[in-house]
Amino acid sequence: MTAAQPANATALSLLKSVWGYDQFRGVQADIVRAVTNGENALVLMPTGGGKSLCYQVPSLLRRGVGVVVSPLIALMKDQVDALRQNGVRAAYLNSSLSLQGVREVEAALMAGELDLLYVAPERLLMPRMLELLEQAEVALFAVDEAHCVSQWGHDFRPEYQGLGVLQERFPALPRLALTATADERTRADIIQVLGLQGAHLFVSSFDRPNIQYRIQQKGVGKAGPKSELLAFIQAEHPKEAGIVYCLSRKSVEETAEWLSRQGVEALPYHAGLAPRERNSAQERFLQEEGLIVVATVAFGMGIDKSNVRFVAHLDLPKSMEGYYQETGRAGRDGLPSTAWMTYGLADVVNVRRMLAQSDAPEHIKRVEASKLDALLAYCETATCRRQVLLTYFGEDLAEPCGNCDTCLSPPQTFDATKPAQMALSAAIRTGNRFGAAHLTDVLLGNLTERVSGLGHHQLPTFGVGKALPERAWRNIIRQLVALGYLTTDAAGHGSLIASGKSRPLLKGEQTLWLREEMLTTPSKAKKDRRNSAPVSAGVGGLFEALRALRLKLSREGEVPPYVIFHDATLREMAERRPTSLAVLGTIGGVGTRKLTQYGEAFLEVLRSDVAPVEELGAKQNNALLSILNRKPDSETGPSAALPAGRLFSQTVAGNTPDSGVAERLRELRRTLAKERDISAFLIFPNATLDVLAERQPRSVAELHGLAGMGEKRIDAYGEQIVAAILGSVDG
Repeated sequence: MTAAQPANATALSLLKSVWGYDQFRGVQADIVRAVTNGENALVLMPTGGGKSLCYQVPSLLRRGVGVVVSPLIALMKDQVDALRQNGVRAAYLNSSLSLQGVREVEAALMAGELDLLYVAPERLLMPRMLELLEQAEVALFAVDEAHCVSQWGHDFRPEYQGLGVLQERFPALPRLALTATADERTRADIIQVLGLQGAHLFVSSFDRPNIQYRIQQKGVGKAGPKSELLAFIQAEHPKEAGIVYCLSRKSVEETAEWLSRQGVEALPYHAGLAPRERNSAQERFLQEEGLIVVATVAFGMGIDKSNVRFVAHLDLPKSMEGYYQETGRAGRDGLPSTAWMTYGLADVVNVRRMLAQSDAPEHIKRVEASKLDALLAYCETATCRRQVLLTYFGEDLAEPCGNCDTCLSPPQTFDATKPAQMALSAAIRTGNRFGAAHLTDVLLGNLTERVSGLGHHQLPTFGVGKALPERAWRNIIRQLVALGYLTTDAAGHGSLIASGKSRPLLKGEQTLWLREEMLTTPSKAKKDRRNSAPVSAGVGGLFEALRALRLKLSREGEVPPYVIFHDATLREMAERRPTSLAVLGTIGGVGTRKLTQYGEAFLEVLRSDVAPVEELGAKQNNALLSILNRKPDSETGPSAALPAGRLFSQTVAGNTPDSGVAERLRELRRTLAKERDISAFLIFPNATLDVLAERQPRSVAELHGLAGMGEKRIDAYGEQIVAAILGSVDG
């Protein structure tokens, strides 16, 4: 039983004392009640909807340890870090631990010293682990990302199929399966594999009203996709955290490099990178503010970073489930965020070709094709995107959302029956062997060398489409491919083939309406965001000051900033400006442990006279950050109160790091990284290097309290850091 949990604790009292929230959201209270009473449940809840509380609270209310099956190491570490910050006794078992680390966790499990234990599915299925759990006092089993059990799911994990052992070995204990995305097939598999027949089914709303959905056509205007992405980031999310998804590893690396050259800090992430490079990118993304990760779908599941302000797709996802899961990584804190995609004909052709070339059995190909068709229909819709998205997951939204591009800038449609017939006829008469560019030349009557050489200038369809510009034909052909009237060849030659679906249209038995091509301007599309408003100008400077303090404390504690407080909590602090611990404790997200640990430090900022951020010049902002990165005279650790008047009552010029010391520290960092076979960033990040070069500590004792120099780093590298500084300065 955690120290924060009294013997007569109720769900609501725990929610307040441990997590700092007054009320459960949606169906959370019903789920907690059912599981606490020992009943099984299947929970479908969107990313950011609060799934973790549904098993964390019952684990504290029931006797024993809650065992959570989780698929990713990053997810376990992230959640355990957050729980420990809240005073909950949590640990994890996975391949990242040393043998000694595993033994320590197992000993704590057997001694009843854990409230929650996160376990990888492979570890859980080991005979030794199952035997230990049979001897320990277990409160419940929670299977997170439960859609991984299904071969129909977008993240199928074969090891999840073995989790039926929980029903066999622990039939009396409650089992809870949780996922953010599961269609009817996937739900049936979850119930079958995990033995949840007769379990409660809790389906929360899939709506994420704070996310604005936008899709922009590639090739509209002169800018390429990367330039369109850059313009979007600079206009709407400068210096904010985001994820950019690309289809190929090559595209990931090229995009990350290109963004970095444009002054946007971006890191690549894909399965082809060395493990330490992937781990370094993920660690930096979690620990730093305003960083962008460019990634394949290998990145993201289990990433619990709450203040991801945008998710962008430069390539088309493969399914609605994948799209929803990936875009759901934005705005987990409930603040305004954007799901942005640029999409064109090449994307449609590529994903259809990949599906056709797949080695999967035909029945699986048919299912995947239907999922792709649903995604393409979503991309081409002229109605509210949120309504289309929610309908796919079996939920109705009565009114258009007012917070997607089709609501904010409604597209025009036109009767495209005749142009569609022309395009289909051109494909058929040229032998169903050519791509969009050649078909467009034929329709426009462009007498290119290829058109002339093939004799296609003599076809009846040559020049029949002169009344429409080339851009309009690209738009029509893209939508014909997206809607299945044109298909692609399996050989990968880019040929467009009139499908059987096109026959009624060619015969005049069907009318076809398509979207007119439009360019949605960011300024118009970002006007309305439901359910949440940005930080107002009047508190912007205070909000930024609180973020700066959070970053300082996170570096000292070696945890991600959002583990200390979410952006939503900081925003409420800035708006309400509490001046006492009692009032600060009423703010959402400020639990008892965090109030004790960080309360005085944040109150010092809140009591200060900070100007709105719009009124602070660059020099003043830099000075403010410089002050935050100093070690206060009376500070003894990350939870110490900051001395009155030290934070914002003065402006300092700010020293610049000594270049000679900085270079000696970089050399040391490279050497240590090579010796330990880890990323140099994990020795100490650049921000810490700058602080060390500026302050030039002459003893290990002086390292304490410096940004990024936690106890573990000091124990591991402190003497070598001091020696490097002394050698550079005295030498």
